[in-house]
Amino acid sequence: MYRDLLTHLPVIVAVARRGGFALAAAELGMSPSAVSHAVRIVEERIGQPLFARTTRSVSLTEAGKALVETAAPALQDIAERMDRIRSVKGRPSGLLRINASNIAIPLAVTPVVAAMAERYPEVTVEVFADQGLVDIVGEGFDAGIRLGEMIAQDMVAVRLTPPFSVVIVASPAYIGRHGRPSSVADLASHNCIG
Repeated sequence: MYRDLLTHLPVIVAVARRGGFALAAAELGMSPSAVSHAVRIVEERIGQPLFARTTRSVSLTEAGKALVETAAPALQDIAERMDRIRSVKGRPSGLLRINASNIAIPLAVTPVVAAMAERYPEVTVEVFADQGLVDIVGEGFDAGIRLGEMIAQDMVAVRLTPPFSVVIVASPAYIGRHGRPSSVADLASHNCIG
């Protein structure tokens, strides 16, 4: 690998752009000898000269042209991405993936996501409905929302809603025909809505 040479690529590109070691050194805030040393390290490592040097001029060799044509756009792209990252410092942006149960979505997710969309328009939210316990991190989610105690032991829980109770309601006629359930398990044999 040439990982150790990556720090010298901006020097190579600056020499090519400025057409000289002294001008590149001034641009980079380095001494001309440090620029010359960086170029020499890269040339020795790849086994080819990158610049044709005379007492009056510096020009790229074919190998130098090939390297600069690849390195210059890559370095520019990295610099632009770093600027973008720096510009969003402190402002949430990007993709937020939430896994929630069907019951939790209208109670806890929808109100929060709606308010968040107004406050942070640069955040995109994806909500996935799932009834079981999911490996939140392993499945690539940023958060999981469940009701009650349905959370994995290694997860950190934060209350999002005030406590509430679930109530089962049936008409007297239904109870007369089908009987009163005595446990949650009995509900599997009843006609339930919601």
